[in-house]
Amino acid sequence: MYRLDIEPMDLGPGVRAVALSLVDAEEGVEPVRGSEGASVWSRVLPAIAGEAPWTLDFFSHLDRAREFCERHGIPFREAGRRTLLIPAPPPETLESLLSRFEGETFGARAGGILPAEDPELEGELSRRGVDAYHNAFPRYLFCAVCEFGDGSLVLLSEKLLASEVIRRVRPVLRELDVEVTLPA
Repeated sequence: MYRLDIEPMDLGPGVRAVALSLVDAEEGVEPVRGSEGASVWSRVLPAIAGEAPWTLDFFSHLDRAREFCERHGIPFREAGRRTLLIPAPPPETLESLLSRFEGETFGARAGGILPAEDPELEGELSRRGVDAYHNAFPRYLFCAVCEFGDGSLVLLSEKLLASEVIRRVRPVLRELDVEVTLPA
C-alpha cells in the first residue's frame, strides 16, 4: 500500500505552499518511483487542476523532452529561449511522460491565463527554472515543482489549501489503494 502525505509547507513570508510526498507505506518513507509512482502522479496532477487548464513546463533536458514528444506524437509548444510546454496530456500519455522524466525536475501550472501564453513567466522559466514560479504563482490556481524521482510535488498556491488538495485527490486514488493523509 502507498501513502500520499499532503501538508502545508513553510517557504517563508508571502509564499503559501502544499507539499505532497508519495511513499511506500510498507517500506517506511521510501519514495514510490517508476511506473507505480507515475500511475499515481498521473492521476494527482489533473485532479488538483480540476476544470482549470494546465500544462507541464520543461526548462532543462529539452532535446530529450522534444524527442520523446515527437516520437510519441505528443503536442508541445516551445516558449521562451529554453522552455517546452506540454498542455494537459491525456492520462496514458501523462503517465508515460512522468515515468520517462521522473528523474528530472520540471514544473506544472494550472489556471490563470492558460491556455494563453505567458511570455513573462515562460521567459523566466528559461532563465531561472522553477524559481520563476515564485513571482508568478499568485496569478495561477497553482504552480508546482515536480520531483517525482524523490516522490515529491510542491504546490505554490494562494487558492489551494492542503485540505482542498486532499479533497480533490482522494477520490481518484481510491482504486489504486493509495491512502491520502494529512500528517500530524
